[in-house]
Amino acid sequence: MDRINNFNRRDWLKLLTAGAAAACATHSAQAQAAQPVKTAARIVIAGAGAAGLAAASRLAQQLSGAQITLVDARKEHYYQPGFTLVGAGIKPADYVVSQTGSYVPSGVQWVQERVAEIDPEGNKVVTQSGQVLPYDFLIVATGLQLEYGRIEGMEPGLIGQHGIGSIYNGPDAAAATWGLMSQFATQGGRGVFTRPDTEMKCAGAPLKYTFLSEDRATRQGGRSKAEFVYFSNNAALFSVPIVSEKVRMLFKERNIQTKYHRVLTAIDPGKRIATFKTQEGTEEQNWDFIHIIPPMLAPEAVRNSPLPWQSGNWAAEGWMEVDKGTLRHVRYPNVFGVGDIAGVPKGKTAASVKWQVPVAIDHLVADIQGKQSDALYNGYTSCPLITRLGQAMLVEFDYENNLTPSFPGVIAPLEELWISWVMKTMALKPTYISMLRGQA
Repeated sequence: MDRINNFNRRDWLKLLTAGAAAACATHSAQAQAAQPVKTAARIVIAGAGAAGLAAASRLAQQLSGAQITLVDARKEHYYQPGFTLVGAGIKPADYVVSQTGSYVPSGVQWVQERVAEIDPEGNKVVTQSGQVLPYDFLIVATGLQLEYGRIEGMEPGLIGQHGIGSIYNGPDAAAATWGLMSQFATQGGRGVFTRPDTEMKCAGAPLKYTFLSEDRATRQGGRSKAEFVYFSNNAALFSVPIVSEKVRMLFKERNIQTKYHRVLTAIDPGKRIATFKTQEGTEEQNWDFIHIIPPMLAPEAVRNSPLPWQSGNWAAEGWMEVDKGTLRHVRYPNVFGVGDIAGVPKGKTAASVKWQVPVAIDHLVADIQGKQSDALYNGYTSCPLITRLGQAMLVEFDYENNLTPSFPGVIAPLEELWISWVMKTMALKPTYISMLRGQA
């Protein structure tokens, strides 16, 4: 703690800048030292989000002569870790928007169509127009699908109306949510905050947005007139027990009520009534402001293919059956799954992509060379858990729920710190862009 107190803000910024520069320099030196592997392999990457672009960049750097094809219809690229910041009025909507084409590496073919079918038996991907793309290796990085329609009465067009917010549905939805939340923070009322009973990207986002809304109400004068209720889908607030307990304590300190084993199943926008499934049956809750996070599933192209888990926790939602250490498909060894689509115990964050993609690429390149790779992904996940404007906890953990701090002895993972806030709001986006370009 003395070491933390002896650091001023300039010292912290120097530390972050030096760390990022060192990481990029190390990668650059490694890339220059390794000669590209010559190959005529056909590699298809399904999805051009964070994982797909990072994979394309690394393959373009490590291979020479390969036919690399990236398939995705999305022209705009969203920096999704910034949606919470837009929804809290910290950043403008355009902060999270850039163009996919600016990250596609030279020599990589970009097919600007949606993936319609994946056939791992025939080693081919079919696009929406019917174009057939054969492959020797496939990297699936399709992300996931938001399923607002699984909540009766809810659809994306309602975001920004009737007190309904949802930061997940893109920058415009996040901005509309901020408009409603700011009004609620000033006027008061009953705030209802939910999370789905499915796997989801950035499972800390529901908590962050609850914390930020409560802090906004405190700052904008509406806290004494506001009630905050967080509805958890199970008996915990976070998958890592020690973090869950810390959040519980902070919620108690800030008078944020918690209701466990509650899953949102329906809404009546006109009456502002939400219906939750409980262990006993159903119950209704009224709202003045409600933050809805929809169920999330694998995209249909993956769900309708042979790639998902055939049984177990992830089968019904369609997540890919990959080995949690190598990200290689269990039944189709020339197929890898990275990012949100991977059916692994942890890892639906951009920070996870940073560590998953190099592992999968290392195994793929080793296959081309007729070698074996010992690279393993240990489940590393990072969640800069914002607790109020200007403070956050930098929570990092692995498959075993071990805390794995990047700055041990300097940044305590369960302390609310200004520097963790700076990392979330300033330092992470440049690192993210470096990751897309295969430089971090």
